[in-house]
Amino acid sequence: MSYLNELFSNEGKVALVTGSGSGMGVAFAHALAKSGAKVICAARRVEHIEKVAAEIVAAGGEAVALALDIGDTESVHNVFEQAAEIYGGVDILVNNAGQIQFKPFPDVEDDEWNNLVNVNLTGTMRMSREFAKRRIAAGKTGSIVNVTSITGMQTLKNVPCYGSVKAALNQLTKQVAADLFGTGIRCNAIAPGYFMTEMVDWYFETEQGKAEVARLPSQRIGDVKELEGALLLLCSEASSFINGAVLPVDYGHNIMLA
Repeated sequence: MSYLNELFSNEGKVALVTGSGSGMGVAFAHALAKSGAKVICAARRVEHIEKVAAEIVAAGGEAVALALDIGDTESVHNVFEQAAEIYGGVDILVNNAGQIQFKPFPDVEDDEWNNLVNVNLTGTMRMSREFAKRRIAAGKTGSIVNVTSITGMQTLKNVPCYGSVKAALNQLTKQVAADLFGTGIRCNAIAPGYFMTEMVDWYFETEQGKAEVARLPSQRIGDVKELEGALLLLCSEASSFINGAVLPVDYGHNIMLA
């Protein structure tokens, strides 16, 4: 194994990826498997994660699919119990599951706001809390990687709920890192810019979406594979001295937002 491969290796580790049945989660699950990790694909749509797990196994990796609803505390507890039975525990947690909403602020309903908070913020808290409790009890280190967004770093129109929740998630990343000092558990985040996934592909076909792409520094939408380097950095020992960081992956989009 070359030095570079060794540095970014997750050989022998167990990685749990939420929302790994579609979009970024699929790319993350495959990337972690290629880096040597045993991957737990977790999401509500079981048929989707079973497909991803089967693809990983067919490619020579190791993976299982476990049903998970991060909006439900019992489901979160159960998925970690299952992970402990199958693999002995989880070394890497990737909090990728989330939802997005495009709507002007005056039109936002209470239940829409509450749902985004419960899934995107509280769900990540639930997963991270359960992970941290178990790692601390076992006297083991670990890595948490949250998937946030550049909308949590700057304002964009028509995503008031999503942007606010992602900003809170950026802060949660830092708070969790600070509270876990001394445990050997690190918490960092990736803040993607515009990437083509099934949640947003329709938007970039609209006139407003096309106008947004036209003003990007990159002049194009990102490919989810372009997130894999950042992910493997933060999951592996290559980032052993990185903690509480929020890493934008957006070709500089966040620095030119007005």
